[in-house]
Amino acid sequence: MIHKLTSEERATQLSQLSGWQAVAGRDAIHRQFKFADFNEAFGFMTRVAIKAQEMNHHPEWFNVYHTVDITLTTHEANGVTERDIALARFIEDVAKAK
Repeated sequence: MIHKLTSEERATQLSQLSGWQAVAGRDAIHRQFKFADFNEAFGFMTRVAIKAQEMNHHPEWFNVYHTVDITLTTHEANGVTERDIALARFIEDVAKAK
């Protein structure tokens, strides 16, 4: 069984992530990324998709042109887990490397 983070654990982890916020009304975290153009946004999504597949942990995301919205939650745990935090950290690193 995957451990769902407590409210305190989630708050501590979120404070260490840049720009990620709790989603109102659900146990999930969200962040929006903006890039120079669609090509840069798609490249970012591709890198994240490869890592997500390796982790077998897939984001909920939405892309329009240069904007990518990402929501992370672990469906098996019905909330945020360390898997979400690890993927969020990877996503931040990819966004910084653009």
